[in-house]
Amino acid sequence: MKRALLIACIVVVSACNSTAASETSTTNPKDVLITMAFVGDILPHSPLVARAQRNEQGFSPMFEDITPLIASADLAICHLETPIAPQGEALSTFPFFGVPATITRAIARAGFDRCSTASNHTYDRGVKGIDETINALLANNVAQSGMARTPSEIEPQTFSVKGVTLSHLSYTFSYNGLSLPQDEEWRSALIDTDRILRDARTARELGAEAVIVSMHWGNEMSHQLNSQQISVADALTKSGDVDLIIGHHAHVVQPIEKVNGVWVIYGMGNVLSNLPTDDRWPASSQDAGVFTITMSRDTAGRVSFDTPVVHPTWVDKQNGWIIRDITTLLANKNNLGLNTRELELSLERTTRVLGEFIAR
Repeated sequence: MKRALLIACIVVVSACNSTAASETSTTNPKDVLITMAFVGDILPHSPLVARAQRNEQGFSPMFEDITPLIASADLAICHLETPIAPQGEALSTFPFFGVPATITRAIARAGFDRCSTASNHTYDRGVKGIDETINALLANNVAQSGMARTPSEIEPQTFSVKGVTLSHLSYTFSYNGLSLPQDEEWRSALIDTDRILRDARTARELGAEAVIVSMHWGNEMSHQLNSQQISVADALTKSGDVDLIIGHHAHVVQPIEKVNGVWVIYGMGNVLSNLPTDDRWPASSQDAGVFTITMSRDTAGRVSFDTPVVHPTWVDKQNGWIIRDITTLLANKNNLGLNTRELELSLERTTRVLGEFIAR
């Protein structure tokens, strides 16, 4: 895995954001094992694709501001919401996406190790799109969970980070009315509590010390949780087999809560998109964050996740769809003439939902 350049900073921020964590560490010392970073929806709409085709480095400049945060983590996971267009077929965006494979190169260059891929757009370009997405990610050394080329590929897998065995699972609430072929329903995974619990138990049997679950869920444009999110989160966190839940799809940030002792990051927002700011889509559709968290082991050998920390981001559509690291830019008085007021407004919106978790 990557060399962690900013681990100390993240660990310090995590401690500052959680009095409870500090108190626990006083009575039961913990060793930090892994630092992790997560982001929400990567959603390349037509204007982003056109700009990337003009850029010498494709989509990569859009990620440059947040690359230090991503590259500093031992494990970084994104959510690629859209499939890659099959080779020889035309690109497409809303309502049925098939985006350039070059987005996977940018994901890798930014420092992501893996992506969740189960989403309502998973089947937009059929089974060829699923195959193409997995192949493109793997060609750039990025692993994924949520799509499958073979029946065995959708089954729980484990991987090692700094000697710790982990499992990452990915599920979606729907395929936007499309149906996977009856003989290939294994191509992705819908949210089903019983199935997720079986998968988590299988991951444990394979040796996973922690199971991370990515969920494509929630109501679009709503910061409020829906009944599915609440009920499923409760069932999964009660099990003892799920250690962290991370969510996306709402296209705006949603709360972070500790449910039955397990952190649930319900919605991370659109880290990269071109959703318009109009009567339908609020300005907050361009607000998101890099969500960092540390995994620790106490003296009894138990692993746990510390309080999540949010590094707010905003998509700067006027300057090339750059994902701006808001707090870093606002702390820098020489921010090259960027629209400071837009950054401040984005931070205010995100703070209203996630204030206690925002990096200070």
